[in-house]
Amino acid sequence: MGKLAFAASLAKPTKLGRASRLEDAPGRYIEAAKASFPKGLSLEGLRIAVDCANGAAYKVAPTVLWELGAEVVPVAVAPDGFNINRDCGATGPARLAELVRERRADLGIALDGDADRLVLVDELGQIIDGDQILATIAGFWHRTGRLTGGGVVATVMSNLGLERHLGTLGLTLHRTQVGDRYVGERMREHGCNLGGEQSGHVILSDIGTTGDGLVAALQVLALLVEEARPASEVCRRFDPLPQALVNVRYTGASPMGDAEVLRAIAAADKALHGHGRVLVRASGTEPLIRIMAEAEDEAEMRATVEGLAGLIRARAAASALKKA
Repeated sequence: MGKLAFAASLAKPTKLGRASRLEDAPGRYIEAAKASFPKGLSLEGLRIAVDCANGAAYKVAPTVLWELGAEVVPVAVAPDGFNINRDCGATGPARLAELVRERRADLGIALDGDADRLVLVDELGQIIDGDQILATIAGFWHRTGRLTGGGVVATVMSNLGLERHLGTLGLTLHRTQVGDRYVGERMREHGCNLGGEQSGHVILSDIGTTGDGLVAALQVLALLVEEARPASEVCRRFDPLPQALVNVRYTGASPMGDAEVLRAIAAADKALHGHGRVLVRASGTEPLIRIMAEAEDEAEMRATVEGLAGLIRARAAASALKKA
């Protein structure tokens, strides 16, 4: 295509979109987040530590909690362009756990840099992961008639303990491959309004189309207020099965095409059936095989993971040597 023809194919300047600045975006978000908290409830009397990971929520999260009545202990609220998620937030909650104990906070909220994920810390300094958060909100919404779709959507990484717990409530756990986009798709497919990942990405589709760590935390806080019990009781809905994850790096062809590896995976899955499970999958972004197993017996679980990891390393090395 010549220059003149190319220029003629372009949109006219008057047809182009225009960018505009939303001057009060933080204020609008603050009001929207507060509106997701049940009317008639208050956070007065609660001391809440919130770790904003030096990221997107560094101003709005403490403000929302304070305006709802809480005493707020802010952490990692000084972004400098380089310190986002650095030893803080949902990916590094150890500092927050110490602070919760030191300040005798009722709850710690750890968001990640873009604030779409969270983990919680109870008053004892114990980490509450995404599976426990899903179980907590599911039970709350199911009891109050708010949960739709007869269950919850989570990924293949969620603990079997979550699935069993939901089963005791008459609810189904729908599993997807890893990734919040797949969780969202399955939620729409089954009409569910609650889904998420073990890592702390929680989707509340009645409120938003993607994860919002602060809004999810507010649902848990509403339950704390209603039940007037400590987070260590309210947010511990099930005992997770012992679980381990091992990554095996490889070069050349993926070991997932090896017949011996596939037989070993099938045998391990059959051996754990009914009291555990095994999941072996290739990473979508790196030359890694991710091996996860969980079982009621921790020794059996670790033996399964280590056995599969050893075989996959050996087969990957043999394939690379043969190719060389």
